[in-house]
Amino acid sequence: MSMAEGDTLISVDYEVFGKVQGVFFRKYTQAEGKKLGLVGWVQNTDQGTVQGQLQGPTSKVRHMQEWLETRGSPKSHIDRASFNNEKVILKLDYSDFQIVK
Repeated sequence: MSMAEGDTLISVDYEVFGKVQGVFFRKYTQAEGKKLGLVGWVQNTDQGTVQGQLQGPTSKVRHMQEWLETRGSPKSHIDRASFNNEKVILKLDYSDFQIVK
């Protein structure tokens, strides 16, 4: 990936499946997102999954996608993560990374 590509801002929706509720997944996701300088949100769903949106430089979003697929919070057990609606954006829609109740 070239530097220019890595700096392009993108937005992507995500959903994480597995044991991801009641294990501080949202808190860790918010912390990791902030550490990477990403913005967006995360919330629990009624289906027992965690979903949200990531926005930021492509290289950082890719790093976060990998984290969501393989790491998560220490007590979580991730089966899989799905990513949808990826698109290039000109500016960020959020100023922070929020946990949505």
